[in-house]
Amino acid sequence: MYKVSLTESYFPAQADTPFREMTIAGLIREQAQTRPDEKALREVLPDGQIGREWTFADMERDCAKLGRVLAARHAPGARIAIYATNCPEWVLTQFAAALAGLTIVTVNPAYVSRELRYVVEQSGAEAIYHGPDARGTPLRPIIDEACSDLNSVTTIIEFTDLDALHACDVPGALRDTMPDHILQIQYTSGTTGFPKGVLLKQGAVLQNAADMFARWGFEPGEQEIVTTPLFHAAASAQIFGGLAIGGTMGIFPFFDPVMVVEVLEREQPEFGGGVPTMLVMMIEEIRRSGRKMTGAKALMSGAALVSPELARNAEEVFGVPVQVVYGQTEASPLITMGWRHDNDVDRTQTIGQPLAHMEVSIRDVVDNSICPLDTQGEICVRGYNVMAGYNDNPEATDSTIDAEGWLHSGDLGTMDSRGYLRITGRVKEMIIRGGENLFPAEIENTMMEHPAVVEVAVVGVPDEKWGEQVACFMRKAEGIAAPDEAELRAHVRKQLSPQKTPAYWIWVKEFPLTGSGKIKKFAMAEAFANGEFS
Repeated sequence: MYKVSLTESYFPAQADTPFREMTIAGLIREQAQTRPDEKALREVLPDGQIGREWTFADMERDCAKLGRVLAARHAPGARIAIYATNCPEWVLTQFAAALAGLTIVTVNPAYVSRELRYVVEQSGAEAIYHGPDARGTPLRPIIDEACSDLNSVTTIIEFTDLDALHACDVPGALRDTMPDHILQIQYTSGTTGFPKGVLLKQGAVLQNAADMFARWGFEPGEQEIVTTPLFHAAASAQIFGGLAIGGTMGIFPFFDPVMVVEVLEREQPEFGGGVPTMLVMMIEEIRRSGRKMTGAKALMSGAALVSPELARNAEEVFGVPVQVVYGQTEASPLITMGWRHDNDVDRTQTIGQPLAHMEVSIRDVVDNSICPLDTQGEICVRGYNVMAGYNDNPEATDSTIDAEGWLHSGDLGTMDSRGYLRITGRVKEMIIRGGENLFPAEIENTMMEHPAVVEVAVVGVPDEKWGEQVACFMRKAEGIAAPDEAELRAHVRKQLSPQKTPAYWIWVKEFPLTGSGKIKKFAMAEAFANGEFS
């Protein structure tokens, strides 16, 4: 951990890792020269068996070959969309596009035609490289419907059709790029309104991933699993981290807890993780199946609330601690991360310290001043990792990045004198009950301590008397009877004041999720307002 003694909620940039002006082309060539015969990429098939494999030398060869084809097909800086589930071609096409000087637009393969059309139009993508299907749904008909009258889209290729993917009369020349080249446009989850296209710089994404993997303790030659969808910022960080350090990336086609746990037991990769929902399902499957997890060195989880109970359960099952990460797409994406040797309190109740080379502060939501220590405010970050902006949306950019260069996360938190942060809620998710501000994360952490609860979402719902009331949605643990409301109320009242006690207790079999695995709280609130839980 960083040894600092702060006097206010401002963490200065640290420089304990090298700051490198990296490009994908440079890293691919560097790894191919340094460890040509070591495994770089492994394909996990839907049945859990290992499919194709690439060494770093193989990967350099294939990416350069495809990069020349893409350079012949697209002008420098052109934007091309990838619309597919996880597969090696996703990774190779992204790397090859960087070698050709192009920008990738990542698209959720669960998108229907209306959503796909929005992303393609908003980003200005001139091509769509796609997979055959997503969970059995053919993707080409969706593309054809979305692009039926879009003259801007000139190329549509199923990139698992290798003949079509590599079709080229005269290959082009690979193009040099700089660290400030726009590598990706990633679209936010869109939990409210239309998603915004985040412009991410190549050097920022690579530096952030390298620093994340350094704190994770990842060493060259070690294996990681990639179960998160590749269109998402978390998977992007894993891919670029593996490339930067020189490890093996195991690409899973989708997340299925039974299949993933089977592969983990057989292959024993050193590093793994996923969003909290994934961890919950893996833990349940390991306990159900009795499979043994003995190879792990560390786990990582973030993108949503990682409760103390979940962190403890994960360490019990995998035998290693969870390093909690916190970030957002706009920050390339990580801002803070725990350390492997953190104590139990820091590991289960904080989101760690900031990564290197960036400043982090807690700022007053009213006047934007730096808050005193241990005082709630908005988490803000400034540095190399801040996005270039939102694509073709200067108003949204200006409302997110202030005049001093601080990226406002929208998350509420506190910082202690050591620079460890805690999440206390969302600026926009704050519940105002009778004029008092309540923060869902605090109530959710308390509910996750109950043995019958494996997942929870707390939201505000309309109330004539109080303005808003607290509704608690829960998913029950297997093999445990659902407690009654009296028991749940008593559980909360042992730790929280009366006004924070939920007025409504609702058991659900599953939660509606965004493409990145976050619970759609707004959807829960809307369903409640529509009487679906009455």
